Amino acid sequence: MGSQIDKPAIDTASYENNKARARSTDVAVRANLAAREDAEPEILYYLTDDSSKAVRKNLAHNPATPVQADLRLAHDEHGEVRTELARKICKLIPDLSGQEAEQLLEKTVTILEILAEDQTVAVRAIISEALKDTMVVPKHIVLALAQDVEETVASPILEYSPLLSDADLKEIMASGVAAGALPAIARRKGIVEDVSEAIVASLEVPAIAALLANPSAKIREETLDQIVDQAEAVEPLHEPLVMRLDLSLRAMRRIAGFVASSLVEKLVKKHKLSTDIEKELKSIVRSRIDDTRQFVPPSKAVGKSRAESLWTAGKLDEEVIADAVDGKDLDFITTGLSLLTKYSYKKVAAMLASRNGKVVTSLCWKAGLSMRLAFTVQTKIARVPRGDIINARNGMEYPFTDEEMDWQLSFYEN
Repeated sequence: MGSQIDKPAIDTASYENNKARARSTDVAVRANLAAREDAEPEILYYLTDDSSKAVRKNLAHNPATPVQADLRLAHDEHGEVRTELARKICKLIPDLSGQEAEQLLEKTVTILEILAEDQTVAVRAIISEALKDTMVVPKHIVLALAQDVEETVASPILEYSPLLSDADLKEIMASGVAAGALPAIARRKGIVEDVSEAIVASLEVPAIAALLANPSAKIREETLDQIVDQAEAVEPLHEPLVMRLDLSLRAMRRIAGFVASSLVEKLVKKHKLSTDIEKELKSIVRSRIDDTRQFVPPSKAVGKSRAESLWTAGKLDEEVIADAVDGKDLDFITTGLSLLTKYSYKKVAAMLASRNGKVVTSLCWKAGLSMRLAFTVQTKIARVPRGDIINARNGMEYPFTDEEMDWQLSFYEN
């Protein structure tokens, strides 16, 4: 039948010499043999049982090592051996033509599956980097890497893999992306509106900044409005937002209301705005600078009365609270939250004044509001410091358990 890999007729003397070397007590002799590309496949396979890591590492590196031996090495107890094996296989794939690559993958797909789930992060990261832009790898391996818990493994696939569809990306985000990996999706070429919307819904600042900086990403006007809402209290979003080319004039006016004057200058130049629009935006900046920036609510009686009237009519809901937040009607918001939570006005006011993201988030949860609105209340009303702002889990859920939020609120009990 012959060996599993076609080779010239065996030189008996050489073969016997290699058998003797394989049984040598000198590790250096066996390691040298394991590295030789002209060694017989059965000799190389025999060496997979060698007690020396150095020998097995050379085997993993050797392109002549038969697939059956590589399969054993994929389960090697030492991460260095498995890492060397991953490097070897991944170096071969880009150098082959489409058909050759497919043939190689047919032989090594099981090995790739094993290495893609290896316990060593470095092994999985090597596989991910090598497979990030190939079309011939089985999709289930790509999906496993994209959903890896480590950012260094997931990011290359999430950013580049042509095998991931828009539906795949949305499903991956819905199930949870590795910490720090969401910006990789935001950097993908040609992101569609639905994917952009899911990224923005995550409330993750680095990902939103990367999305804004991606000129090929398509973003709906409503989604950009949501970003503008978040950006007022999140300075890292100011410049990426200003540099975005598809801003509406309405969005530019809003942005001029909170970014630095130097960024308004960039906004004008980037969008080549007319002199009249430039004057208008600069007027907004001057007005803001002159402002004390402290919100003075309308008559307390008006806000309290309006909130109580809506409560009595059964119309004090998320929408009207959100409108009040946009208008910074502090007394209406305080009264509304008091009615929705059955806490006293004084207690709610103290919570909003605490500038504590966990407390404000818990208050909004108690009132039955969404986490998205809780984020806005933190930034626009409670003025929670940027580093203490609480973001949503999975883009829309409260990040704490009910017990944890009740515990936060308990500090304000009489």
